[in-house]
Amino acid sequence: MIAAAVRREAFFLPAAQGERFCLLTLPEGTVRGALLFVPPFAEELNKSRRMVALAARAFAGRGWAVLQLDLLGCGDSSGDFGDATWQTWLDDVAQGYAWLKNRLGCEPALWSLRAGSLLASDWLASTKADVPWLAWQPVTSGKKHLNQFLRLKAASEMLVDADAKAAMNDLRTAMQRGETVEVAGYALPSGLVSGMEQSVMRLELPCRSSVVMFELGAADGCEVSPALGRVVDSWKQAGIAASGKTVPGSAFWQTQEIELAPALIEHSLLALEKFA
Repeated sequence: MIAAAVRREAFFLPAAQGERFCLLTLPEGTVRGALLFVPPFAEELNKSRRMVALAARAFAGRGWAVLQLDLLGCGDSSGDFGDATWQTWLDDVAQGYAWLKNRLGCEPALWSLRAGSLLASDWLASTKADVPWLAWQPVTSGKKHLNQFLRLKAASEMLVDADAKAAMNDLRTAMQRGETVEVAGYALPSGLVSGMEQSVMRLELPCRSSVVMFELGAADGCEVSPALGRVVDSWKQAGIAASGKTVPGSAFWQTQEIELAPALIEHSLLALEKFA
């Protein structure tokens, strides 16, 4: 199959504390709709860039304009990671969404990866926006996600279990004092940590838009994780058109080598047909 022609525009969007680097991928023909990509946390962003770029091109090939935006302190945007707070990142999502809506004259949908789903969820809740949402391997609890990230420090220092637990406690104590701690080369300011810890995947009612969530696994059609299963079940019971599905592929956001998950893109293209 020959890929449809797309075009890309790279630019800096003026924002608080500098500028945000943006990449807009557009179809050559008619624009059917728009997607704002809400990125994952820390090194997962860098690991997933290739996969996200291929997906954006595929989505644009089917008529979807896609805006990728580097949050404050990430990628090519202004600032350092240690300058960020959870609220600044929510403001970045809001600004990117408003820009995309104004540029194309339509209400964009959301597309998130990993902890980007927490940001998407918090932004939707705060704005009461009711738009379609495509979530890749969504993180359902910011506190658990942060705990997993903090364990990287213990792993990098080859600590035994007892020492690792003590190191984790020291990190948490420092953060509770409002100190910035460094993990895996990333400075974690208290304003970012506190916001992430309080974040859980949620949706405000009424919600009439579709929510499609995918996880990667060894085979197509396996059970989703218990955490995601609970979210999907609770949303369905509330009358939300939510679905969760496992598709085959590697965890490209954390593998040592750059990995791809073509099946995830194909299933997402089918999901977008429900959004148009």
